[in-house]
Amino acid sequence: MSVTITQGFLDHEIFGIVSDVAASLGVRAFVIGGYVRDCFLGRPSKDIDIVVEGSGIELAEAVGQRVRSHVSVFRNFGTAMLRFKGIEVEFVGARKESYRRDSRKPIVEDGTLEDDQLRRDFTINAMAFSLQKDDFGALVDPFGGIRDLAAGIIRTPLDPDTTYSDDPLRMVRAIRFATKLTTSEQVFSIVPESLESIRRNRERMEILSKERIVEELNKILVTPKPSIGFRLLDETGLLDYIMPQLSKLKGVETVEGKGHKENFSHTLEVLDNVAAYEIDAIAAGRLKDFVFEDGVEVERVRTEPNVWLRWAALLHDIAKPATKRYDPALGWTFHGHEVVGARWIPKIFQGLKMPLNEKMKYVQKLVSLHLRPIALVTDEVTDSAVRRLLFDAGNDIDDLMLLCNADITSKNPRKVARLHANFELVKAKLVEVEAKDAIRNFKNPITGDYVMDLFGIEPCNTIGMLKEMVKNAILDGVIENSFEAADVFMRQKAAEMGLYPVK
Repeated sequence: MSVTITQGFLDHEIFGIVSDVAASLGVRAFVIGGYVRDCFLGRPSKDIDIVVEGSGIELAEAVGQRVRSHVSVFRNFGTAMLRFKGIEVEFVGARKESYRRDSRKPIVEDGTLEDDQLRRDFTINAMAFSLQKDDFGALVDPFGGIRDLAAGIIRTPLDPDTTYSDDPLRMVRAIRFATKLTTSEQVFSIVPESLESIRRNRERMEILSKERIVEELNKILVTPKPSIGFRLLDETGLLDYIMPQLSKLKGVETVEGKGHKENFSHTLEVLDNVAAYEIDAIAAGRLKDFVFEDGVEVERVRTEPNVWLRWAALLHDIAKPATKRYDPALGWTFHGHEVVGARWIPKIFQGLKMPLNEKMKYVQKLVSLHLRPIALVTDEVTDSAVRRLLFDAGNDIDDLMLLCNADITSKNPRKVARLHANFELVKAKLVEVEAKDAIRNFKNPITGDYVMDLFGIEPCNTIGMLKEMVKNAILDGVIENSFEAADVFMRQKAAEMGLYPVK
């Protein structure tokens, strides 16, 4: 046990309370894992894990009584959780684990702190603070986690083959921590022997549930530079097991001396651009989310990264390999890749056991529309084209524009600067047209019930045709977006079809 005494990390009163209650129960308790790591990294943390040499549930219930807080008990896992003054505290009994080859579910037995630290995934997550009266705040660090933290190293306490074979999800977690903890000031890397072990054990990914893998992918995606994680997934061979469609983006084909953009690297560059742009936009309060509360749509300022926007960036060019063609006159083309990609999204989500609800539809929408604003950059920006873009994107227009801006990549800085400047003109036009025509949440002024009542007809295709004519007339700027103008226009078109009001 190290005798290094920490200062300032255990000031919150919950630690003193846990210490007192543990002493009264005659058990030893320790703060362990991410909270300890984040203390040394200077990162704020509101999640605390307490490991107890005894019953974690019993200690949690006793602490809950002391602080008058509800305790949630999860007996199947031997854990309990409570909240106290903005802090979430989870309690678990110290344990040792063993694994069967065909499962990542461990055989669990009661154990000591040392046993519990041995089962941890990485040395930087195995450090603990003592909560005992006689050495309160002492750092318990048997594997040199504090040294690895200073060096920016991801390393397993045990032989990596044992750690990764026992629970292959730890391979993805290693990559997640290397991505999450890397900053401009310090790079975190997985030690070479651990990387080699991941490559050797990559086939063990097959025993993992898709849901657990996606949970780690989502955490990688919302980091400031998610490309780090996806490059490591590729280098270790894990990407082929998780998303083979992404692996197919790699490589450049050359015909008649002409090559195309390396689409895997481009995708990761766009992903990093989206992350950077979104972080800046959130800090400036420029992004909004629209949620339903009691059946009413409410606008909220975005405060956290939108993981589904990151998924859209990751998948925006996913169908390029399937649509790649070489034209001697044009060079390499990927015509319709946005349409094919959007069609693939439900299957990709289903394969990863991800939600097939509005979140999937949001990603599908952004993938299908991601070329539209770029086309406006290179063509003359007409009000009609802007109206149709606003109509199709709806409330997701700001995220779409962010994605498309991030998609402007080139090795020619002058070209990038010119396209970004033109893109600002498109954004200004969007604001102007939206203010004038209110198309973003367009609702057709003419309803089916109104048409049936006016002309005395039953439900039929004619009603849909008339409504479509009105919608197109408004989007094309033929008439203004009002009931009065729409009604006059609709009656004219109906008369041309031999329909006249019965009232």
